[in-house]
Amino acid sequence: MTQLSLDAEALYLELRRGVQSLGVPDARLVGVTSGGAWLAERLQQDLALPGKSGVISSAMHRDDFARRGVAGAGQQTQLPFEIKDAHVILLDDVLYTGRTTRAVLNELFDYGRPASVRLAVLVDRGGRELPVQADFAAARVTLPPSQLLALARDAEGRFSFRVENH
Repeated sequence: MTQLSLDAEALYLELRRGVQSLGVPDARLVGVTSGGAWLAERLQQDLALPGKSGVISSAMHRDDFARRGVAGAGQQTQLPFEIKDAHVILLDDVLYTGRTTRAVLNELFDYGRPASVRLAVLVDRGGRELPVQADFAAARVTLPPSQLLALARDAEGRFSFRVENH
């Protein structure tokens, strides 16, 4: 494992500014498991939004479900608010191929039809396989397809990145 020279905490502050700049009234924050859920939880507190943020899993709608199954999917979907007619800001740590975002949108619509969905990510690493674009990305980086960029969170809740070869 190598340490990527991106300051995750500085990028989080940029993401916070970006989410605020989206100007979505009464927005509901929904984070993709697990890194996006961490971001949504912290943003919910830092922006002093009422209630709790939501967590959404891509596990049941993945196009590689037959190969991956539910194992290792992490936390399951928990939406503590009504999705129908809500303005949702979907948060993820890393946007890559767009396949996870597609799966998460399918999962979200299983809970109702939101009024709008905006996507905000900490890092956009390019490499899209589907026509998915973030409304806000705190950073853009390029990594070879053989590397995985993942958000980590320590016991105090501080963010960092790790790069793994796969």
